[in-house]
Amino acid sequence: MSTTTTTQTQTSFSVAKPITPPRGDTEAELIFYSPPADGSKPFNYVEPQPEGSPQRNYGENHQSVKIHDLRGHEAEHGINTSGFGVVSGVPESAEKEFVDDESIKSKYYPEVEKLLLENVPGAERIFFFDHTVRRSQPGAKRAPVTRAHIDQTTKSARARVYHHMGDEAEKLLDGRVRLINVWRPLNGPVVASPLAYADSRTVTDEHIVPVEHRYPDRTGETAGVQYTKQGKWWYLSGMENSERVLLQCYDSRDGARTPHSAFVDSRTQDGWPGRESIEVRALVFG
Repeated sequence: MSTTTTTQTQTSFSVAKPITPPRGDTEAELIFYSPPADGSKPFNYVEPQPEGSPQRNYGENHQSVKIHDLRGHEAEHGINTSGFGVVSGVPESAEKEFVDDESIKSKYYPEVEKLLLENVPGAERIFFFDHTVRRSQPGAKRAPVTRAHIDQTTKSARARVYHHMGDEAEKLLDGRVRLINVWRPLNGPVVASPLAYADSRTVTDEHIVPVEHRYPDRTGETAGVQYTKQGKWWYLSGMENSERVLLQCYDSRDGARTPHSAFVDSRTQDGWPGRESIEVRALVFG
């Protein structure tokens, strides 16, 4: 009896093969901005568009790009120069599920505030205005975005300050204002749909195009990114839950801003988990 039982136990359970995250530089296709064919001002609708209007009126330019592995080069980059930076060794979050917005705000936001105050030189005050959870699965509300973009322009970042800070806006705008996304995986290590980001110094302003971001009640602005051979792109291989990438979208002083996009990694194998992540967007004053 014992032999039979032992045999059944051995054959009933299989040990999952450990996943080794892809490392090193890679080549991948990124989708860049292409202007509207009719020369009109570019736009996209956040919610379902009005009848008879396209969801967006600009096109796509698919380009194969070398994406460098940031692993081992983290100290060479920072938000004031490259427009992005890495924070490692972050303690486990009090927020476990990342499915309820109010729970995220009450448990995770304070952790992100502490992280920003400790890791962004000169930061004195933080205001969070939204967050997005992305999951690579059918039916997910938001999935990884495979289009090179910047979340804000100078115009829309300043408008954010007026929109959220009310009577304090003018005084705050007299000082330094930064808009920073804090990005992390929820099911690391990341082995599918990694996030790539370009060194701000390698993508000049002529390749950044304001795009109307049309909400039901107002019009904001994001930035499309045109392809340039000078653009140098990076990703953090096998990014863990204890790591954060700070993506600066606006800085009133230094001007560093970070084009970014998810990409399809050809090294991802069938059966590997799709990426789950959260980005929290913050106005950083000081």
